[in-house]
Amino acid sequence: NDVLVINNTRVFPARLVGQRDPSGGRVEVLLVRERGPSVWEALVKPGARLRQGARVKFGDSRLRADVLDAPGNVLRQLRFEYEGPWEAVLEEVGETPLPPYISRPTGVSMADCERYQTIFARQKGAIAAPTAGLHFTPQVFDRLLTRGAQVTEITLHVGYGTFEPVRVNDVAQHRVAPEEFELCDKAARTINDARAGGGRVIAVGTTTARALESSVNARGQLEPARTKADLTIVPGFKFRIIDALLTNFHLPRSSLLLLVCAFAGRDFVLQAYRHAAYRGYRFYSYGDCMLLI
Repeated sequence: NDVLVINNTRVFPARLVGQRDPSGGRVEVLLVRERGPSVWEALVKPGARLRQGARVKFGDSRLRADVLDAPGNVLRQLRFEYEGPWEAVLEEVGETPLPPYISRPTGVSMADCERYQTIFARQKGAIAAPTAGLHFTPQVFDRLLTRGAQVTEITLHVGYGTFEPVRVNDVAQHRVAPEEFELCDKAARTINDARAGGGRVIAVGTTTARALESSVNARGQLEPARTKADLTIVPGFKFRIIDALLTNFHLPRSSLLLLVCAFAGRDFVLQAYRHAAYRGYRFYSYGDCMLLI
């Protein structure tokens, strides 16, 4: 009666590399969230040197952006100009936004474009992959289905909030920025029925866990939702839906590590991390994972 819940979000080419107009200085942009027609909030490098009114060109000037705000904010506001459908322009000019600790001196490869998507990625909108899902190959997934495993899907578009560093000493004061998610009626019903029958809910990744725990009502049941997850999970949080969590080894001072510690206990998780480091496990996006039961 157990049910495996996966996140079917798909990473879009949110990284742009361009040049300041007219100086030609290099500018890197990571699109974070759309604020209006052709207006995006973005992480920009070097953000402090781009003044309000500056213009950046991308892809032989097919895509252009004007900076709308003054330096000082982590996220900058950009208004884009382009010809043709926005998604087609991004596919041509943009790149897969790999995490900054993955170095690619010659640029993102086609292998990265494929590897940095889960096999069940369908709903485009994430700026980072739900990395726990990267461990599933078609062969592993087929074996699960052959053995009668129940699998259902949610969508949470991984955004800046997921990987924004925790900058406060009191983690209870940290807030994860809202991220768009959808829990359809079929998925909610499948999970509720599994729990009613004594089955366990196994969340593949912290994003799945966050979406599910954001959708529980006062009766302890999931309700279909299409909104923004604004739940911040830190130690002391009481989980009401998930019974097991498949997750990678995360960066320190991250909301992901806080969620894992909230689920399994800080001391246990740190012990597991020490064991993983001693045994030479790989950490972070392309690294190993653990199943917490």
